[in-house]
Amino acid sequence: MPVLLTLLAALIASGVCAYHRTSLRTWAIATIVATLVVGLLAHAPWTMAILLIVELAIALPLLLVDFRRKQISLPLLKLFAKVTPKLSETEQTALEAGTVGFEGELFSGKPDWHELLKQPKPELSVEEQAFMDGPVEELCSMIDDWQITHELADLPPNVWEFIKKNRFFGMIIPKQYGGLQFSALAHSAVLQKLNSMSATVASTVAVPNSLGPAELLLHYGSDEQKNHYLPRLAVGEEIPCFALTGPYAGSDATSIPDVGIVCRQVVNGVETLGLRLTFDKRYITLAPVATVVGLAFRMFDPDHLLGDKEDLGITLALLPRSTPGLEIGRRHFPLNIPFQNGPVRGKDVFAPLSVLIGGPDMAGHGWRMLVECLSVGRAISLPSNATGGMRASALATGAYARMRKQFGLAVARFEGVEEALARIGGLTYATAALSRATAAAVDRGEKPAVPSAIAKYHATEWARQIAADTMDVHGGKAVQLGPKNYAGRGWSSVPIAITVEGANIMTRSLMIFGQGAIRCHPYVLKEMQALSIADRGEQLKVFDRLLFGHIGFGISNAVRSLAMGLSGASIGETAGDAYTRRYYRKLDRYSAALALCADVFMGVLGGKLKFKEKLSARLGDVLSYLYIASAMLKQYEDNGRPESDRPFLAWGFHQCMWLIQNALDGAIRNFPVRPVAWLLRALVFPLGRREVPPSDRLGRRVAALLTAPNEALDRLTDWVYTTPTPNNTIGRMKALLPDVIAAEPVDRKFGKALKSGQFTSHDYLGQLAEAQQAGVISEAEADLLRRVREGVFEFISVDDFDTDELRAFKTRADAA
Repeated sequence: MPVLLTLLAALIASGVCAYHRTSLRTWAIATIVATLVVGLLAHAPWTMAILLIVELAIALPLLLVDFRRKQISLPLLKLFAKVTPKLSETEQTALEAGTVGFEGELFSGKPDWHELLKQPKPELSVEEQAFMDGPVEELCSMIDDWQITHELADLPPNVWEFIKKNRFFGMIIPKQYGGLQFSALAHSAVLQKLNSMSATVASTVAVPNSLGPAELLLHYGSDEQKNHYLPRLAVGEEIPCFALTGPYAGSDATSIPDVGIVCRQVVNGVETLGLRLTFDKRYITLAPVATVVGLAFRMFDPDHLLGDKEDLGITLALLPRSTPGLEIGRRHFPLNIPFQNGPVRGKDVFAPLSVLIGGPDMAGHGWRMLVECLSVGRAISLPSNATGGMRASALATGAYARMRKQFGLAVARFEGVEEALARIGGLTYATAALSRATAAAVDRGEKPAVPSAIAKYHATEWARQIAADTMDVHGGKAVQLGPKNYAGRGWSSVPIAITVEGANIMTRSLMIFGQGAIRCHPYVLKEMQALSIADRGEQLKVFDRLLFGHIGFGISNAVRSLAMGLSGASIGETAGDAYTRRYYRKLDRYSAALALCADVFMGVLGGKLKFKEKLSARLGDVLSYLYIASAMLKQYEDNGRPESDRPFLAWGFHQCMWLIQNALDGAIRNFPVRPVAWLLRALVFPLGRREVPPSDRLGRRVAALLTAPNEALDRLTDWVYTTPTPNNTIGRMKALLPDVIAAEPVDRKFGKALKSGQFTSHDYLGQLAEAQQAGVISEAEADLLRRVREGVFEFISVDDFDTDELRAFKTRADAA
C-alpha cells in the first residue's frame, strides 16, 4: 500500500500539472515534492528514492535547455524536416489567406470561453434596420415566386428595376462609391428575408455581394478601376458575374486550363500590350445578363514582354461584355430555380493589360485573391440563404401542422410529425446561430476560412434535411406545384446550394479539417514555418520551444480528455450560468478529445492523412459541431439567456454532442494503426459512449414551440417576411394561427355534439347553424369556426391547371 500511495501521489501531481498546463519547471517541482511528502508519510523510502531518480532523470535533461536542444531537439528537427510534406504553393497560399478566430480556441483543448462571450452582440444599425423595414419589405411584397419560376423563368422587369434602384447590388460597396456599405450581418439579414420568399431573388442579390468583381475590386483594384466600376455596380448600371468554373476544373480551381498569353496587337492603329485569352466557363451566375465579366485564367508570357518569368500563374481580369470575341452562351436551367446562369467562352480574345484587376503588378496573384475573398463570401451568401429558407420552413410547417387535421386531430399531435418538427426547430436554431457567428466574424475584420467552410457545408446540409421534413409534414400539399405551394421550390433548390462554391463532399472531406488542423492548431503550422528559418541556430531555438510546447500540449490533452471522460464532464470551472455550465464543460471535454486525436492522427500518419479523407472528414465534423454548439451558446447569451429558448438550445446542443461522439468513434474505429486506436479509445471514451440524441420529451417541447405563437418562435423566425400580403401565404398562415388555436376547444365541443347524433344536416355549415340554434356553441363561436375553416381551406388547397397552361415552352417540334 505505501508503494501504491507514493506512486499514485506522483501520478496525481503530474496529472494535475498536465491538466492545468503548468510550466515544465512547475511540473518537476510539484511531482518531486508530492513524491517526497507522501513517500515520507507512507514510510516508503525505497519507492520514494526510485521515483525521485526517475523523475530527476526525466526532468533534468529537459530543464537544461542547451543540452536539450543539442541532444534531443536537433535530431528530431532533422527527422521532422525529412517527414514533413512540403506544401504546394497553392496550399501555402490557402493557409495564409485567412485568419483564425475562436475556432482556434476549439483546437486548443482548453477553450477560453470568456474570449467568445466578450465579443460584442451582433446587431443591425439604425440605417440597416430601416433598409430591412423599408426596401427589403417592399421588395418581398413584390415577389411572385410562381411567376418567376414558372411563367417568366426570370425576375419581372419591375423587380429588376427595384433591386437596382435601391442598390441591393451595392450592399458591400462603400458609400464613397455610391454603395450602402452594410455590415456582413445586414447582408446576411437581407438575404435571409429575401430567401424566405424566393430562392431566385435571393441568389440574384447574393452573387454581386459575394465573390465577384465588386469584392475583388475593393481589395485589389486600382484607384482607376474602383472609380470607374464601383459606382456603376452599386446602382446596377453594371451587372457583374465572375467566371471561374469550367468543364475541366471545378473545385480544383488551380488547374484551370483557360489561358491568357501576353502579346502585342495593333488596336485602332496603336500597338497595344495585352493578352490573348482563350477560355471556356460554365455555371456562371448572372452571366446571361452581365455587362462586366470577371475572369480567372492562367497567364503566360512566352516572349518575356513583362519579365523573365514565363508562367505567371492564376490571374484575374475584368472584361466588358462588349469585348470583341467574348461570347456569353445560352442559359443553364438549374433545377427549375431560374436565377440567371450560363456559360462564358472566348477564343483568342484580345484585351489590354489594363483589364487585369489591380493592374499588371497583380498578375499571378489570382489564387490568393480568390481564396481571401471566398472565405468572406462563403461565410455569408449560402449560409444566409439556407438559414432564411429554414426559418420560413419552421414557421410554415409549425403553423400547417397545427391547422391540418387527420383522424380528427391536428397532425402536429402525431409523434412522427412531432419528430420532424423537432428536427426543424432544433436545426434551424443551430443554423441561425452558425450563420450569425460567421457574419459577426467578418464584421470583426476576420477572414474566416475554416468557419466559412463549416457554415457553407452544415447550413446547406441541414437545409436539405429540413426541406425533406417540410415536404413530409405537408405531404401532397408540398408536391403539387403552383402559386399556393410555398415548399416545393425550396426542396428543388437545396441541391444547388450543396453543389456550388465548393461541392459539399469536398468541403467536408478536404477543407474543414484539412485547413483547420494546420491553421487552427497552436503548434503545427509554426513548426512547419520554423523549417524555413535560414539561421540554423535560430531555427533550432524556435523549433525546440515549439516542440516541447507541443509535447506538453499533447500530454495535457490526453490527461484532460481522460479526466473529463471519467467525470462525465461534470467538474471544473467554466463559463455559463447554472443552466448552461454543463454545456460548456462538455465542449471542454470534446475540445481536448479533438486536439488529442488530431495530434495523434497527424503524428502517426503524417502526410498520408491528407489522403485519408474519411478520417479527415470525421475530425472535421468534430470541429464543426464544436463550433456550432459554441455559436448557439453565444446566441443564447446575447439574447439575454431567455428561458423560452432553452428547448431549442438543448435540442441543438445534444444533437451536436451526439454527432461529435459518433464522429470520434468512427475516426478511432477506422484508424489503421490498431494499438494506437485502442489507446485513444481508452483516453477519449474511458466509460464508453454515453452521449444520446435529443429525447422524445425534449422534441415534444420543441415541436410545441413551433405550433403556437410565442417569443421563442419570433426569435427563431426573425428576418422572415411575415406581412400577411396576398403574395405571402406563410404570413397569412401566421396571422390566422391564433384563431386556429382559439377555435380548438370550440371545435372539440362541436365535435362531441356532432358524434352524439344531435344534428340532421350533412354539411358543415348546416351543422354549425344547428349547433348554434341548439345552444351548443354561441354565435361568436360559430363565426370563429366558420372563419377558421375558410382560412384553413385556403392553406390546405392545392393548384390545378389546364394542360395548355403547363406548356410554358415550345416543344422541339414546334421550335423546328
